Amino acid sequence: MKLAITSKGNNLESEVDPRFGRAAYLIIVDSETLEFMPLDNSEGRNALKGAGIQAATMINDYKAEVLLTGHCGPNAFKTCAAAGIKVVNNVSGTIQNAIKDFNEDKFTYADNADTKGHL
Repeated sequence: MKLAITSKGNNLESEVDPRFGRAAYLIIVDSETLEFMPLDNSEGRNALKGAGIQAATMINDYKAEVLLTGHCGPNAFKTCAAAGIKVVNNVSGTIQNAIKDFNEDKFTYADNADTKGHL
């Protein structure tokens, strides 16, 4: 399955970034093969507004099926839902551990945003 994971760095040893729209990187990774592509999110990180919507659009363009993040605001959540991307909030630790926990079904998909946005 293709995952999008918010990250503080550009590799699988990096820590999960708790922010979605303003994360430093978005890592697109195949949960089975662990092939990954880091996406620099400097445009979203520095956006005046709409960072979550921009990030959701970006991960949709890369065909992500699930987003693993610390927090997802309401506009970003709605954009992900409209694109059919499932969201998992409260993810922490390394990207590798997040993938492992996902593969072991340790996460629950969110029903809605868990923050008002602008973290």
